[in-house]
Amino acid sequence: MPADRENRREIGAYYESLALSYLEGQGAEPLERNFRCRQGEIDLIYRHEGYLVFAEVKFRTNEHMGDPLEAVDRRKQRTISRVCDRYRFTRHLPEDTPIRFDVIGIESTQDGPARICWVRDAFPYIFRKS
Repeated sequence: MPADRENRREIGAYYESLALSYLEGQGAEPLERNFRCRQGEIDLIYRHEGYLVFAEVKFRTNEHMGDPLEAVDRRKQRTISRVCDRYRFTRHLPEDTPIRFDVIGIESTQDGPARICWVRDAFPYIFRKS
């Protein structure tokens, strides 16, 4: 694996750990990290306030790179919805399990600690087209 790609994975893992620590402090119960299947990948899966939550962690090193929450476009939302379906299927969870899709935006700054923005219910489930 090229060094640049490996470095991005390490950076991603760092910010996912930061997000997970933050979420645990807010009462979230972690279930999985980096769940992968042929439909795609989701950064974090946890339980929070009665929901099974699928969360994408997005980070930026400065404000010139854009809002991290904008990085979860419609195409990514569709992928996350499909990963959610696969996760529920492989874990034998009922279709009526309450689910939620969150986005955790992290902005790293040079002059202080990273800022975390947790958007609960950031987007709706996107139904699979037949």
